[in-house]
Order: sequence, then structure tokens, then C-alpha cells
Amino acid sequence: MDNRNTSDDKSVQRSKSFSFKTPKETCASCEKTVYPMERLVANNLIFHNTCFCCKHCNTKLSLGSYAALQGEFYCKPHFQQLFKSKGNYDEGFGRKQHKELWASKDAERITKTA
Repeated sequence: MDNRNTSDDKSVQRSKSFSFKTPKETCASCEKTVYPMERLVANNLIFHNTCFCCKHCNTKLSLGSYAALQGEFYCKPHFQQLFKSKGNYDEGFGRKQHKELWASKDAERITKTA
């Protein structure tokens, strides 16, 4: 004989899906969601393992084989090659040289004083 009365028993509340409210992390390269197993952090930026590539040759990089300059990532051989080609970081990587920026500021000072 069953002595349990279903109408007198309190209903058991089950928790709804257990989830953490974590913000979705997006890849700095492809801007898609990055899941924990494919997450790589370099210079405080989050990447997929496959998206972390050299800007010059698109070779897949690892945390021990990259060099960064102004938010761009290079493999070490190309970083050295681009630096050695012009002898400075700006011109070798396709930016204006600082001496050109100084020259334009000097020209502005001369025109303001005249």
C-alpha cells in the first residue's frame, strides 16, 4: 500500500539552466565569438588560435614566436626583416618617419610666429 499522498506533498522546484553571465569574448581579428578552448591572449587582445597570424605572411603565430608593433603582429623573422630593410620601425613598416612629423610641426610654429 502506498502511503504517499501526491496532493499533500510540496512540489520540488528544480533550478532552471545553470549558467554564468559572462560577456561574450570576440576575436580581435575576425570579430567572432571566442570559446575558452580556442582562446589566445596576446597584448591584452583575444584571438582564436587560428586567427593569430603574421600580418606580412599570414603564418600562424604562437605566444613564443611573435613580435608586436602598434597593435600589429608579425612572426619574428619578418619583424627583423622589415626593421632591417629601412633601419627604423616607422619606414620599414610603412609609416611616416618621425622626422617628417617634426618637420611639419616646425613649419607650423614658424607660420604662427610670423
